[in-house]
Amino acid sequence: MSVTFETNVFPLFQPTNVDDVKDPCPVFDGHRWHMFGSSGTVTNETWRILHASAPGMEGPWTEHEPIVLSLVGSGVAAPGVIFEAGVFHMFIQTEFMKSGGRCEHVVSDNGFDWTLLGSAIDALPGTDEDGIYDPHPALIGGKRYIVYSGMPRFTKVPQPDIYLARSQSDSWFGPWKRVGKILDHADLPHHNSREHPDYEWGIEGAQLVELPGGRILLNATCFLPEGPRGSRQRVFFALAEQVEGPYRTVGPVLDPGEPGENGHSTVVIEGNRLVLFYQSRRAATGHRWRYGVAKCDLARQAWSNVA
Repeated sequence: MSVTFETNVFPLFQPTNVDDVKDPCPVFDGHRWHMFGSSGTVTNETWRILHASAPGMEGPWTEHEPIVLSLVGSGVAAPGVIFEAGVFHMFIQTEFMKSGGRCEHVVSDNGFDWTLLGSAIDALPGTDEDGIYDPHPALIGGKRYIVYSGMPRFTKVPQPDIYLARSQSDSWFGPWKRVGKILDHADLPHHNSREHPDYEWGIEGAQLVELPGGRILLNATCFLPEGPRGSRQRVFFALAEQVEGPYRTVGPVLDPGEPGENGHSTVVIEGNRLVLFYQSRRAATGHRWRYGVAKCDLARQAWSNVA
């Protein structure tokens, strides 16, 4: 099964003063679109929190000063943001390629000025969630969730799977109760196996979206079993009848179209249209990460009505 995108704009914009932009998270505040993400460079994995705004999804996008948060961590980036009742709720990692880390909750009423509220979820040392990152909030069936990547302690390469937490207060302020793992390497035949001699990375960049009709779409990033490094990363979809799963993969959904790769993405549902904001690097961008946006009609997808 695959997804047929009717339009695909890439790159969405050219960033200023940085090599790469990653982890796009678009949010509409009722008046204009905001883009949150990571800006910096993969050369030494140095990142800041991107903020841009636009009158429409496809731009033109205006970059603003990076958001500065007084958080301690080597990987403060990849924000997952949702807007509700006049408030932006940002959930953001503090670490990425190491054990530990927290999912911090930050709020704003304008997208520019932010207030730290404290940690929503902490890593659990010595468990399969020894390190956590890539949190993204989700409103499913009127309940509030955070989906994130969790990984056991590692010596060479992280091997994260996808985990879920649910708010016990039915608000974005928590407290948050862990639901557990909802997607494992073994659930994805198109993902490199843990035992692969040239294993590259695990499952990350997850997002949950409630589709028209009530089914749950999991949008995330996998790494293909074969191919040279730097060409395996792909956006994929999976479907479930309930938020806890089980999830049935639709497979990689977006071909880079030339030597390259794509990954960490956010889906926006507008009526019966699915809009996918994604990161990609190709020869055309000098293999630097840029954002793209692709759109499709949900009713025309072969997998959309499959039980």
